[in-house]
Amino acid sequence: MGNENTFQYNKRDSQGTKVEPVSCEKFDFVRYADYEALLAERQKSFLAADSGILVYRRVRADGVFYDKCRDYKESLALQLGALQKSLEFRADIANFLEPWYGIGYIAGCFGGAYEFPEGQAPAVKPLFHSVQELLAADPLPIERTPAGRQILEMTEYFMDKTKGQVPVSMTDVQSPINMLSYLLPITDLFMEVYDDPDGVREAAMMTARLLADFLKKQRVIIGDALASPGHGFASSRILKGIGLSDDNSIMIAEEDYRDLFQPADEWLGEQFGGVVFHSCGNWEQKIPMVKNMKGILMADGAFTAQTDPSPNVPEPFGRAFAGSGIILNARAVGPDAMDAFAALYQPGMKLIAVTYCETGEEQEALYGRLHEMERTIR
Repeated sequence: MGNENTFQYNKRDSQGTKVEPVSCEKFDFVRYADYEALLAERQKSFLAADSGILVYRRVRADGVFYDKCRDYKESLALQLGALQKSLEFRADIANFLEPWYGIGYIAGCFGGAYEFPEGQAPAVKPLFHSVQELLAADPLPIERTPAGRQILEMTEYFMDKTKGQVPVSMTDVQSPINMLSYLLPITDLFMEVYDDPDGVREAAMMTARLLADFLKKQRVIIGDALASPGHGFASSRILKGIGLSDDNSIMIAEEDYRDLFQPADEWLGEQFGGVVFHSCGNWEQKIPMVKNMKGILMADGAFTAQTDPSPNVPEPFGRAFAGSGIILNARAVGPDAMDAFAALYQPGMKLIAVTYCETGEEQEALYGRLHEMERTIR
């Protein structure tokens, strides 16, 4: 883990795990399906209870969320390697596959194209400087864009090779405010919040509809193997909702977010079984806003410096989410992980403790301590 509990700037992925790629021919699908089914019972009990803890050891294969996404076969082999590696770590939720191909695919609707900097994830350049320019455009459906076709073809490849025997999520889902930041420079978008709020509200809903139409097509391809809420969240066939990366929400006033962007987020939640909120950084001041979202099921945050350079302070989140019925998906990397979870967990709280222990032995010890805390704190 390193000697200091600080953000690891020298690592490409502070939450990454080194894995060996595994071909479909060598992956034991029966073993993994049995493992997933066994853990599903724990998840059902957790959802039915008023409080409790689930432990999830996410295994992210290096490169999958960077340039390795360009090759279906390589991405799948790395992700199957991650699933196999995950069996070494005691957990309550199985890992899942994700047909990931960047986060800026909305730009293709308006003629934007992915660029691949050396060794990095695909990037897009904003095409507009006002929401009126954006609203005047005639967007293509996402599935008719190069990135959209790639995602759907990748999903079909994953499903063809795995036959639905392992859980598969939809691709990385960005909230409307995040999607708009790929279409307008973020400074221009923030100015439009004040100069053209009606246009911003309309643009947010337009991107939400484009996204929903696309995700529904992907959901059909995945079928019963669908793992929700997806991407950076603990996900399974038992858990529900749509995981929205909503990072830019913490940079605008709460009243502006509620008025202009929250309706589109909530509409997406209605389409996909509930809202699941994520933001990087410290979003403590936005807790009341998140708790009051219609259809909110889960929220995600980082609670140690190794996973985020500006982590959340645990105690306010514990107090706020205890008794709410909203699951907190809490990520903690490094030597202070147990301290963070202990400061978080309160009577009446539903916590998914997302761990990144380096060895199975460390994970086993942390798993035991977390469930002992669960039994002690009722």
